[in-house]
Amino acid sequence: MNAQTVTPPAPAPEQIIRESKVVLKGVSWPTFQALLADVGDDRAWRIAYDNGVLEIRMPYQEHEQPKIMLSYFVTAIADELEIEAMELGALLLEREELQRAIEPDTCFYIQNEALVRSKIIDLQTDPAPDLAVESDYSNSSLNKFTIYASLGVPELWRYRRPTLEVYQLVEGQYERVAQSLAFPFLPIAEIPEFMEQSRAIGQRSAVRLFRTRIREILQHRDA
Repeated sequence: MNAQTVTPPAPAPEQIIRESKVVLKGVSWPTFQALLADVGDDRAWRIAYDNGVLEIRMPYQEHEQPKIMLSYFVTAIADELEIEAMELGALLLEREELQRAIEPDTCFYIQNEALVRSKIIDLQTDPAPDLAVESDYSNSSLNKFTIYASLGVPELWRYRRPTLEVYQLVEGQYERVAQSLAFPFLPIAEIPEFMEQSRAIGQRSAVRLFRTRIREILQHRDA
């Protein structure tokens, strides 16, 4: 497997699209927790927290569309494989002893779905999501890779138009790889094409084309 340990670069200038972001420093963990409790779950903005630094981000359409398409694709793969995959959206992933927390754009339990089904997930005792997805259109003030790695998320997808980057956690660091851990047969290089097709023919049409492609791959694999 061709793998390389990477530090995620900042998006290219043409990828920096409008996105509201606020960074607060010197925020204690109790203050962070109190803020979330006061606001409640009914909020549009998402957070990342790392040892006193809190980033609050309000996503826009340019950010949300790729995330939604990737979610559709993962669901389509699970359906074609006839396996369970539990999507938990922007589930707050947090570990107080690490002083770190993050809300992915979406996340999935796939390999460990049966272990957390119908549970209120606590990363102190439960595994992290098997796959986290980031639609990366802005330059984060925090190193999200470090946060995800410390929380033990084994696979991370990051879409930076026009590329889908796939990372696996290896000895505490993410390495960019050519194969998905959850779906080794998935042609990663083809996914951006389906993403672009959704902009021209619509989301559902692109998902139907993607399903057809997955069926072809599975039929060839099982032949």
